[in-house]
Amino acid sequence: MTSTDEAPSATAGREAPSTGVTGVTGGMFRAAVTLHTVVVFGQPVFAGVYLSGDIGGLDLHVLGANAASFLGLAQAIVGVTYSVRQRVWWPALTSLLLVAAESVQYVAGMDGALWLHLPLGVSLIAGLAVLFTVAWTRPLRGRGRGGSDA
Repeated sequence: MTSTDEAPSATAGREAPSTGVTGVTGGMFRAAVTLHTVVVFGQPVFAGVYLSGDIGGLDLHVLGANAASFLGLAQAIVGVTYSVRQRVWWPALTSLLLVAAESVQYVAGMDGALWLHLPLGVSLIAGLAVLFTVAWTRPLRGRGRGGSDA
């Protein structure tokens, strides 16, 4: 016979842990981070081509900077969307911080402020490498509280 005076479960009222299922916005976030990382990792290569004497390397570096800026904004939009749907803060915060740093990086490069452009570029590459690793190793929830993640 069971008693009605049983203590409530210690896990009552808490959300179940993530099952590791990645929904649409989680997959889009991973794709955006991946594309963004690949383009940003190409930037030092293009700069090196220019510094080795090929003036066309500078055009490639500018093209890469434009692509990186576009992909950074796309990643931020997807990161904010994922964060709002899943009620987690890190995708939006890290993506928005990267966009801000990339904006400073872009302006510093256009102004020829290499004292800022180079170390900020190294920091962006390191930050994206960490974000890429976290995005692909951490389970991204596939369903919000309101239902499916479509």
